Amino acid sequence: MAIEKENELIDLEIQPNSEQEIAVPGVEDNAIMLDDGSAIVNPLEDTSEQGAFNANLAELIPDDELESLASGLVGDYEYDKDARNEWLKTYTDGLDLLGFKYEDRSKPFAGATGVTHPLLAETVTQFQAQAYKELLPPEGPVRTQIVGEITPQTEEQAQRVKEFMNYQITYDMEEYDHELDQMLFHLPLAGSSFKKVYYDDVKMRAVSKFVPAEDIVIPYTATDLETCERITHVVKMMGNELRKKQIGGMYRDVDISPSSVDSNDAEDKYNELDGLTETQNAEDIVLLEFHCDLDIPGFEDKNVTTGEPTGIKLPYVITVDEGTGKVLSIYRNYREGDAVRKKIQYFVHYKFLPGLGFYGFGLIHMLGGLSRTATSALRQLIDAGT
Repeated sequence: MAIEKENELIDLEIQPNSEQEIAVPGVEDNAIMLDDGSAIVNPLEDTSEQGAFNANLAELIPDDELESLASGLVGDYEYDKDARNEWLKTYTDGLDLLGFKYEDRSKPFAGATGVTHPLLAETVTQFQAQAYKELLPPEGPVRTQIVGEITPQTEEQAQRVKEFMNYQITYDMEEYDHELDQMLFHLPLAGSSFKKVYYDDVKMRAVSKFVPAEDIVIPYTATDLETCERITHVVKMMGNELRKKQIGGMYRDVDISPSSVDSNDAEDKYNELDGLTETQNAEDIVLLEFHCDLDIPGFEDKNVTTGEPTGIKLPYVITVDEGTGKVLSIYRNYREGDAVRKKIQYFVHYKFLPGLGFYGFGLIHMLGGLSRTATSALRQLIDAGT
């Protein structure tokens, strides 16, 4: 530190102990001065008892609190699922209009035709084929745009980004192609489809998975994913896959025995149209992955100055086994060091047509009545000829 006095330069060397706090006028009393002259104002409290930022918090919470937490979340999930029953019924009833399964009819006479007009099936197929061609061309789906001044350096950088991302999507992410293809068939039917984009620790790469609308359960008051207070993803996996995640440390190493869980109406309809008979597989396990905001005791949001809990709910990802109700994991769902604790969004919502609420309108809603009328007229013509 240099002090100028009467045009003389006096050098003073101060070498405090590394653990010594230096009081400096104008700096708050609770500030800690460091050796390099910088200061930490309002230092954050020690969070060693709260575990590392990316730790599974379920390992640090008592079992009775975990049981209470799981009970509340599963109850909310059941409430949200019941609230969308009418939407699910409309969707599943409309799947019959595809005509994938011939209907044996005995009225108005034995041997009456059960043919279904192909209006809906043809329209869905045309959309899927055209959308796939546009969204996944042979050279790759990624395009780059330079914002600001265009220079040879930025053009080269944009080209590198484009080539790398196209390589990653078309070659490295093996599931991207067929998952997108399947999503584009569901989208015009249900009106809504979802992609879940995340980093898979087991595969050591980014993953983009198709999630059908019936496996995403949200509160009936929600209007979009960003402001939704709770998103429940119904995850189905094999017992061996779950065990891998437990051994890898992603989930708690607790006993999870496969149990019988009710499948939704859409899944039953899929099996009926495919000609499949559902049997109880001893390896099937259904997990409920909650993306929600909670104020968990012991991990509360605290005022930086006073250290008192603010009561603000923080975003978490909580995984619960539906059969046993056991909590497998609790992870913070915001980036480390983020002062505003902004929720990380894993899901992308695709809408065929904007609906009146959260879910979009599909061809079942727009052409369902016309398809039923065309089917009825076609059957009457064939029956009259018979």
